[in-house]
Amino acid sequence: MESSEGTQFLSTARSLAVKVWESRLRLLCCCLPQDENQRAAFSSIAQLFTGFFSDTDLVPSDIAAGLALLHQEHDKMERSRDPDMVVPHSPSSPVGEDLETELEKAAHCMQFAAAAYGWPLYIYSNLLTGPCKLSRDCCGSRGAEYEIVGGDHLGCHFSSILQSTGLQYRDFIHVSFHNQIYEIPFYVALDHKREAVLVAVRGTLSLKDVLTDLSAECENLPIEGVSGACYAHKGICQAAGYIYKKLVNDGILNQAFSIAPEYKLVITGHSLGAGTASVLAVLLRNSFPTLQCYSFSPPGGLLSKALADYSKDFVVSVVLGKDLVPRLSIPNMEDLKRRILKIVSNCNKPKYRILLQGCWYELFGGDPDDFPTEMDNRREEELSQPLLGEESLLVRHSSSYHSLASDDSPAHAATHLPLFLPGRILHITEDGPSRRSCFSTVRYRADWSNEMNFRSILISPRMLTDHMPDVLLRALNSLTCERPYSLCPSCYESN
Repeated sequence: MESSEGTQFLSTARSLAVKVWESRLRLLCCCLPQDENQRAAFSSIAQLFTGFFSDTDLVPSDIAAGLALLHQEHDKMERSRDPDMVVPHSPSSPVGEDLETELEKAAHCMQFAAAAYGWPLYIYSNLLTGPCKLSRDCCGSRGAEYEIVGGDHLGCHFSSILQSTGLQYRDFIHVSFHNQIYEIPFYVALDHKREAVLVAVRGTLSLKDVLTDLSAECENLPIEGVSGACYAHKGICQAAGYIYKKLVNDGILNQAFSIAPEYKLVITGHSLGAGTASVLAVLLRNSFPTLQCYSFSPPGGLLSKALADYSKDFVVSVVLGKDLVPRLSIPNMEDLKRRILKIVSNCNKPKYRILLQGCWYELFGGDPDDFPTEMDNRREEELSQPLLGEESLLVRHSSSYHSLASDDSPAHAATHLPLFLPGRILHITEDGPSRRSCFSTVRYRADWSNEMNFRSILISPRMLTDHMPDVLLRALNSLTCERPYSLCPSCYESN
């Protein structure tokens, strides 16, 4: 009887928490029109947030201190690593000259993926000349002459795409800037240089795109010829399905291949666009066996293992450095929460000191502080007072610490289906020390990696900047301009 009452109480509490999160989302997105997709997204995101925060009672300053400790702990591990140690490449991945070829193709496709962001990224990347170049075309109102579908009444987005890609007006088959939840902008163009019908999908640029990103539940995605469990990120599945219907049902691809029947199909995108492009490639693979997909900084929680393995034949994912998004998934976030709880609980320094020294370390560098942490294998009883603050809870006696800080606790067991990066993974890293002068020249190295290397979130100031499309494009251009010296030496040794 007591057990039944307890279960009913927990169910009621969870339902109330879901309603609270839905109310918060409606307040945050009050400017968006109400429709079925919005209600479905709010419900999905509210349940996700309720499950994630239900057993956590840390205040923001505790989280900030935990992130500072994790960053320094990671830097200590990197410095102690053997500099000559070489990460082995994926057995199914090409090496040597094939890697160089893939880098050239990736650098070329990244221009189109970045161009899909329209005028905001173009202006950001060309602060001095960009506004003048676009104002001439935008004021001319030339966008009405072309098949622009919503969101670009002045033609500024389309003009920036023309400037970024170097294509002519006649090279575009379809351009859509329509943007709703689960419906993201994309364009289809003829890439005569590579003899390809190119589909480029835009990444996250609006609040509606954020809601698509956060709809991170799993959705079944059955694919003919693929054995094993087939599922993927719900929001991205919906977005890929929207573009698939446009391309196939509206005859856009038929129109493109009627003009250039000998061309092959290439799909590309960055961030949300990369995930959507990968799922779209999976959907179109049976109809277009020669298609290729270049996915730049895709979300980590994207495809089931069966679909991820299936996509290795036609998808290449490109990840720069410590980029957060390719490591972002629900299991990885749960792991990060557990690590924060554990490292905060096992630290015997005052919170204000951790935060001050953490800020100093982020701004000016230096040696990581030798705080006692989870890496020291110390038992909880051997530590003195836990991390405390006037506004903080005593995490040592909190239910979240006892349920999550222990590796063998039931709460630590995986409760979410694992999702992986798509295709083969090309990882680009800076060649040299992690701390460098702002005016020093950056050199990069590239090597094939494995999806298991992205199963943990790395805390670093670079985790956000490495995700920016202009930074990734600059790294790819640097690699292709400086080859072969920028390629990882292991590639040539293996070759």
